[in-house]
Amino acid sequence: EVQLQASGGGLAQPGGSLRLSCQASGFDFADYDMSWVRQAPGKEPEWVAGIDRSAVAFYLESVKGRFTISRDNAENYLYLQMDSLKIEDTAMYYCAKGGGSVYRYPRRSLWGQGTLVTVSS
Repeated sequence: EVQLQASGGGLAQPGGSLRLSCQASGFDFADYDMSWVRQAPGKEPEWVAGIDRSAVAFYLESVKGRFTISRDNAENYLYLQMDSLKIEDTAMYYCAKGGGSVYRYPRRSLWGQGTLVTVSS
């Protein structure tokens, strides 16, 4: 069974930082592209960042230069370092199996339970 356990969310001030982690199990992690997807209240899900099997990263335009996605294949971990946080980054953040882009994201069944990020002053 695919399991994706996200952690590291919490409350941050605008301009602050958070580091999200995702522990993956139930599949051969190193063989799959991975993504972070977020969903704010009242909004559609939004692909945020992706990383392929060679660790090449891709980002939503609005987070470029602020967020960094990375992976540790030896430990089956996916990370999202979030710097220079903005109020509009507030959302539930989900670790997802599979790649994505501004046009698509992995189906909901491939997301973990998520971790809540709240950016507020």
